[in-house]
Amino acid sequence: MIDSPTDVPDTSPFLAPVTIHQRPYDHPDTILLVNELFDDQATRYGYADPAEADPAHYAPPHGLFLVAYSGTVPVACGGYRTYDAVSRTIEIKKMYTRPQTRGSGLGHRILAELEQHAAAAGFVHSILETGVRNTAALALYTGAGYRPRPRYATDYRDPEINRAFVKSLRPTT
Repeated sequence: MIDSPTDVPDTSPFLAPVTIHQRPYDHPDTILLVNELFDDQATRYGYADPAEADPAHYAPPHGLFLVAYSGTVPVACGGYRTYDAVSRTIEIKKMYTRPQTRGSGLGHRILAELEQHAAAAGFVHSILETGVRNTAALALYTGAGYRPRPRYATDYRDPEINRAFVKSLRPTT
C-alpha cells in the first residue's frame, strides 16, 4: 500500500531531464539510433531502408536531424529532408524511439519540432511513410494531423504494408 507521495513508484522511463538537440546525420548518437531503427524495421518487416544517407540531406537549409537525450543518453531521433523544393515539401524520416521510452511523448515532441522548423524555413507540406505493423507510428501521425495519401515511394516497398501520409505545415485559419 502506498502511504505517502514519496512511496509512489517512479514509472518514468527517464533517468534525467529530456532535452532535444540538433545533430548532424553522421554524429555518433545519430548513427547509433538510426542503426537501432534499421534493426527494428528489419525485425518487424523483414527489410528496412538503409541507415546510410548523405548527411547534407539532413542539414539546414535542406533538412534537420534531432536527437533526444535523457541526460546524456540518446533515446529518440527523427529528421526531415527536402522532398520537393518546388512545392516546398519535406519528408519526415528516421523517426525512432528506443523501446524503454516508447509511449512517453518523445515522438510527438520530435515531430512537432521538425514541423515547426520546416515551416519556419518556408516549407508548406510534410509527407512521410510508415508500415502497417507499426501501430504506434500510425497513431502518432494521424493524431498529429497527417492524412492518408497515395504512396510516393513505389520502387521496392510492399503496397500491402506501406502507408503514406501528408500534412499541411501552414497554420489553419
